[in-house]
Amino acid sequence: MPPELVPLALQLLNALAFSMLLFQLAAGLSLIFGLLRFVNLAHGAFYMLGGYLGLALAQASGSFWLALAGVPVGVGLAGLGLEVVLLRPLYRRPHLEQVLLTFGLAFVLGDVVRLLWGGEVRSVAPPPELAGAAFLPGLGVGYPRYRLFVIASGLVLAGLFWLLQARTRLGAIVRAGVQDPEMVAALGIDVGRLFTAVFAFGVGLAAYSGVIAAPYQSLQLGMDFEALLLALIVVVIGGLGTLRGAFFGALLVGTADTFGKAAFPDYSLLVISALMAAVLISRPAGLFGRSLG
Repeated sequence: MPPELVPLALQLLNALAFSMLLFQLAAGLSLIFGLLRFVNLAHGAFYMLGGYLGLALAQASGSFWLALAGVPVGVGLAGLGLEVVLLRPLYRRPHLEQVLLTFGLAFVLGDVVRLLWGGEVRSVAPPPELAGAAFLPGLGVGYPRYRLFVIASGLVLAGLFWLLQARTRLGAIVRAGVQDPEMVAALGIDVGRLFTAVFAFGVGLAAYSGVIAAPYQSLQLGMDFEALLLALIVVVIGGLGTLRGAFFGALLVGTADTFGKAAFPDYSLLVISALMAAVLISRPAGLFGRSLG
């Protein structure tokens, strides 16, 4: 590759790594929006909680991989309990009540994180096998191994989600539930259990992306609302309730954010907002979404 193109190629890799992190965060939010019609503004708080719990478990056990496997399960089970106790009664209530409850829950979780870990910026070391840089022959330079892992993780999850949705009965039920939950219930499927499982899965996926993000970005208070904003933009651009939309929406937002910060450091959010406006003007339901009205 010509030397003058190497910086561009590295920026593209950075954009892909950030896009895959966003996809892993936004996929669960997209399913919760699309299937449950529920406005979950605590999604970013579960992401932050996953990151800090990953930090604690990795420090206690000495294994990043144990944290990556255990934290999403634990947070997902906690999300299951919250769905049953707090959220289920609000499914048929106005969206404003859902917003108020989950917004309050986000602040509670943020205070729990502050109480347990304080306000200092924390970081998690990547596992030894992913530390350092890998030499990329085509570029002639090294690139952080952990960022390559983030890219691989997002692509593998996207492939698994596609197989689950397109090739399994469970995926067909979820797709049908997104399009017409009343018809799914009429066919004898327990929609309540489906809703609970999808919410727990989405929350667990948010925690998983938080653990993945811990060695990639610093852990700090406020990262929950920053992540929530980007995830909402991804979902709006891609379309509600579609993992394909979350994937391509994340690619667009991650690329716009990476190159926007490089070209316009003070106006990167404006670049993303302009991208969202352009998509919604041409496709109000998002790239792959359908109107939920």
